[in-house]
Amino acid sequence: MKRLVALAALLLPLWGCAQPAEAPANVSTNANATTTTTTSTTTNANTAPASTMTATETAITDHEKQIWDTIKRKDLDAFGQMLADDFILVSNDGIHDKKGTVASIKTFTPTDITFSNWKVVPIDVDAAVVTYEINMTVDVNGKPTPVHERDGSVWVKRGDKWVGIYHQDTNAQAQPAPASSPASGAAKPANANTTTANANTAATPASAETADPIAKEKQIWEELKHQNWDAFASDLAENSVEVEPDGTYDKSGSVAGVRSVDFSKYTLSDFKQVKIDDDATLVTYLVHAGGNHTERHSTVWTKKGDKWLALYHQGTPQGPPTPPPAK
Repeated sequence: MKRLVALAALLLPLWGCAQPAEAPANVSTNANATTTTTTSTTTNANTAPASTMTATETAITDHEKQIWDTIKRKDLDAFGQMLADDFILVSNDGIHDKKGTVASIKTFTPTDITFSNWKVVPIDVDAAVVTYEINMTVDVNGKPTPVHERDGSVWVKRGDKWVGIYHQDTNAQAQPAPASSPASGAAKPANANTTTANANTAATPASAETADPIAKEKQIWEELKHQNWDAFASDLAENSVEVEPDGTYDKSGSVAGVRSVDFSKYTLSDFKQVKIDDDATLVTYLVHAGGNHTERHSTVWTKKGDKWLALYHQGTPQGPPTPPPAK
């Protein structure tokens, strides 16, 4: 929808993406991003071409394209009508409510917009996640600047109308060379304290089921800190999708990726949740990785039977404040 600020240079992988199992499904909307365009070469075998999309998938992607059209036309009323009252935008400069998001597009003028790598993941019959990539040109201090981002949105049906309840943008970065072949199922450990064997599983507290999404999010990070890869995998939906600066990953990619990251020093704060419906909640928060490096992260938790599972996750490195527009 709209990106407000220049992005930090280094990426902090959230749940750690070792190698993408799918092509980037997202490109974020960073109006003032100074990052040069980078094109991902990963193919997404699971992204259905438009001709084979279901009616729901087509409707969701159409809504996303329509909301971008209102931004290009500077139609603030139409843009606002497509957002839920409790809508939030998560970007590298923070979290924005509906009012702030609508106001922000006054000075955001994207051109040459192209989309790719669409993926729609149903949450339930009345809600869905859509991820995609976007390439565009934006004005940065009077200079046309190419921007390549990965975006994620959640659409929910309120009454007889679909509205956007959440959007997050992440500046795209080149994908790193995999530490091991995709067939190996796990990346090489990044340091001596992280092993591919789950040596510390026994020390991990038992994963008691809870209906509190924030508690679930904290629990999953404890599993990562204790290298309890099996517990982490069990907390992900089979069709889960993760969006990071270097790509978009399915469940197997997320599970393989965490093995290469030492999560012991990461701390979490600033939790916020938005209820999607009775069986789904969005949790967003700040991740601190030491020094001044922080990231904004969001997860959609959905209830499957009697268990809450992580269906979607996105990480965005936090950047500097938005510079004033050029005079």
